[in-house]
Amino acid sequence: MEGHNVTSSDDFPRSEPSRTELAEIEREMPLIDAEVLLLDAQITVLTSNGGPTDLDWQRLRRAQRRVLREARALLATKPNWGGRAA
Repeated sequence: MEGHNVTSSDDFPRSEPSRTELAEIEREMPLIDAEVLLLDAQITVLTSNGGPTDLDWQRLRRAQRRVLREARALLATKPNWGGRAA
């Protein structure tokens, strides 16, 4: 086509994660999963018709505890989190 500028895929650098980055994501997956479950429980509490049930509140508290547990476990496996010396 005349006047149509076609770009090739070579014009865009690939920015796929490295093996190290993929390993880090895999290590963080339990916390990510826990955060998704917490968000789901929060949405249920906020949008339930007639107000949240006792079971909804229990699910929310359980999800909060799981996020805290997974965050502690993740922090325990990475000693200088945030670059600060221990």
